[in-house]
Amino acid sequence: MRFEIFTLFPAMFESVLGESILKRARERGLLTVNLHNIRAYATDKHQTTDEPPYGGGGGMVLKVEPLVRAVESVLQGESVPVILTTPQGERFTQRMAADFAQYPRLAILCGRYEGVDERVRALVVTHEVSIGDYVLSGGELAAMVMLDAIARHIPHVLGNAESAPNDSFSSGLLEGAHYTRPPDFRGLRVPEVLLSGDHGAVARWRRESALRRTWQRRPDLLLSAPLSEAERYFLGELAEMWARSKDSQA
Repeated sequence: MRFEIFTLFPAMFESVLGESILKRARERGLLTVNLHNIRAYATDKHQTTDEPPYGGGGGMVLKVEPLVRAVESVLQGESVPVILTTPQGERFTQRMAADFAQYPRLAILCGRYEGVDERVRALVVTHEVSIGDYVLSGGELAAMVMLDAIARHIPHVLGNAESAPNDSFSSGLLEGAHYTRPPDFRGLRVPEVLLSGDHGAVARWRRESALRRTWQRRPDLLLSAPLSEAERYFLGELAEMWARSKDSQA
């Protein structure tokens, strides 16, 4: 899969691309990331990429000419999703990451300052995406987050093919608890079922652990998660136990 990243600060990506999973994916030819400096597409001698907004107001706005010229020069008319990182965009999700991973080529345009000239959206942007309800100094960090999340869904990028499907949110639930050696640390023991060798029992325990954690931390996810009748019953028992504990404390 190929990523085309358009940014004013390409050096910000060096450490992220040079470590861990993204580094290995690039070395194995599973992932190509091309960084394009937007300033290189400005035509004046000062390589101007931002201007004050018409009508006044604080901050600067990224200019339409270098942004559109950069995207069109690189993509050469190819039909490629072009993502603009912006706080105004649709919330980035695990499902969105999996969907974007289906494309052979993807472009990310890193927003900056007060935003981009509105004509950039009209001319080259196909998707507007936000990684959360807060404002960053620029879209580079958001692009790195999306790049990493999308790359996890590319076949063979992860060492274990089951890792991505079992990530939090992939099944509609948060991921449950995990344990590794030693089996006993400061009196805190690993649940016996995980040491039993009974794969069916382990699978049930993990699913119930995911249900319990989601119920405790993100109950809103349960409204749309695919649940069996047995799982709904399990959640009902959790709610009853919680209610009894609250009554006993009253």
